[in-house]
Amino acid sequence: MHHFISLLLFIIGLHVSIQSFIMDSDPDINRKNRWWLNVYYATNWGSWGFKDICPNGTYAAGFSLKVEQLSYGFWDDNTALNGIRLHCIDPSKGLSSSYENYASVESEVGSWGQWTKIKWCPSGLLTAFQLRVESSQGIEDDTAVNNIRFRCSRGSLLEGDGTAWGEWGYMSTTCKGKAICGIQTQVEEPQGMRDDTALNDARMLCCD
Repeated sequence: MHHFISLLLFIIGLHVSIQSFIMDSDPDINRKNRWWLNVYYATNWGSWGFKDICPNGTYAAGFSLKVEQLSYGFWDDNTALNGIRLHCIDPSKGLSSSYENYASVESEVGSWGQWTKIKWCPSGLLTAFQLRVESSQGIEDDTAVNNIRFRCSRGSLLEGDGTAWGEWGYMSTTCKGKAICGIQTQVEEPQGMRDDTALNDARMLCCD
């Protein structure tokens, strides 16, 4: 049934992005003027994990991915993208120093794959993102989210070293605050003998 619901959402075209305000009373986040960036071009298997937030005064300027490389055997169960890690810097300290002294944050992560090398904005900070998602494949192998792109505040696009199944959705809106400062991911737990998909959706927190 959950495969049918995801396919229905894909067909009716919820390819829109919203930026939703989070009240300052949110007890989970100690940052001011916060908004979530969401992209409604994703599958919906699994549960949302915890929120992980950059330390105060720091913002995401780079990212790395946990990726299971594709295999093509008849019985293979691919999961593609399993995790997203943001790397946070203090822009007031200058880029060269910040890239050597960064903090890393991540939400829920799937069980498969290896972490890729960090990709940094050549200048600026991460301010928007989009996902590459494979829609429900019915009785065939589902992989859900395969890759991610980020836009930097000075216009550069960074594409992750994910896998290539599925299609790119629309780019999210751009942070109204200074930059992306946190992450929350939706991950399907291991399904045993059934089809595994791992990461299904992600949203990014913006902060002033």
